[in-house]
Amino acid sequence: MKRRGLLMGLMLAAGLAQAAPPAELLAQLKAQSDVWDQAIVRRDRAAIEANMADDFRQIDGRGNVETKASFVEGLVSPDLVIDPYTVEDFEVRVYGDTALLSGRTRMTGRYQGQAFKSHYRYIDIYVKRGGAWKIVSVQISRIPEP
Repeated sequence: MKRRGLLMGLMLAAGLAQAAPPAELLAQLKAQSDVWDQAIVRRDRAAIEANMADDFRQIDGRGNVETKASFVEGLVSPDLVIDPYTVEDFEVRVYGDTALLSGRTRMTGRYQGQAFKSHYRYIDIYVKRGGAWKIVSVQISRIPEP
């Protein structure tokens, strides 16, 4: 028991263990994520970019790195049509001014007229800057279809 108390004390001192974030913050981040997903489906450049930090990066399922500009260009391309999708297993974890939003998505749509479907797990990293939460990083991992 002393060992556990020591570990918790060290974690608190390092700022790693924190009280649960307020429900309002969790709801705000969930709503912000939902609005961003809807903007992506609509290919609404202004709404997509409004949620993103200028130093945004995405690491895709193949390990490629995208910048904000290249990520947005890919999403708003007339070659890409994404059907409305839902997120499963959604979770928000907050560490001070950093929030990790993760889940699983099954997505369908068309790319250059060809139908596609994908299933992936993702993590979105948001940072609070100047009083606003902005997404700074996305990483996705494909889940193979059976």
